[in-house]
Amino acid sequence: MTDVRNPSPLLEIRGVSKYFGSVISLNDISTSVRAGEVTCVLGDNGAGKSTLIKTLAGVHEPDQGQLLLDGEPIRLRGPRDALDRGIATVYQDLAMIPLMSVWRNFFLGAEPTRGWGPFRRFDVGLARRTVRRELAAMGIDIRDPDQPVGTLSGGERQSVAIARAVHRGARVLILDEPTSALGVRQAAMVLRYIVEARDRGLGVVFITHNPHHAYPVGDRFLLLKRGRSLGDFAKNEIELADLTRLMAGGEELAELSHELARDDSASPGSVSAG
Repeated sequence: MTDVRNPSPLLEIRGVSKYFGSVISLNDISTSVRAGEVTCVLGDNGAGKSTLIKTLAGVHEPDQGQLLLDGEPIRLRGPRDALDRGIATVYQDLAMIPLMSVWRNFFLGAEPTRGWGPFRRFDVGLARRTVRRELAAMGIDIRDPDQPVGTLSGGERQSVAIARAVHRGARVLILDEPTSALGVRQAAMVLRYIVEARDRGLGVVFITHNPHHAYPVGDRFLLLKRGRSLGDFAKNEIELADLTRLMAGGEELAELSHELARDDSASPGSVSAG
């Protein structure tokens, strides 16, 4: 496959901070997203991942710092502005209606029409054909696009949401914890589609708390803890073991291991007769 990676950042985050009253949700966060690459944002609950997502999606404006698209500073005035600029966000709830068909959800809010004026109507035939084509192009095998989306597995729903964002012209695809509630096989399915989106030239932002999901697909890793950056690394600058240690908190784990070892040595069963 042709190498679509671009040395120039598609999206840059420079020194972004966000405050809610006295609460520092993000503090001086910087990273970059390149076309044809995956930038993984890792952090535990409360790390600032959700605030960063909403800042990139146009929900929040940064109090300090800049967002740059194609090297030009931008100010996102809302989610629609972000979408118009090619920044699409797939949230955990996927913005899908379970009882509607796959193809109906695929075009939710952007329905193709035929006719004009009072005779304009939803072009169902075009919608069905387009869904089949776009899912096939992403390597997604859905048994029947007419089936309710609620009958799909979690991984299948995520894959449809990714294909939908790609079809709508996303250049930057932000994925909010897409593997968090999935089993091993379903998570592997989603990771495969993340790679497919990357290989189609998108800049992907993969939000996750799982370094074992992030490392195989990631090209860059931003680690957050309580709104602050623990580091922004290219893949050749960090190993999975180090990523896991930073993510989990090396000092906390070492202290816990020490306490557990002390408790084991103090237990009655561990004392041998003299």
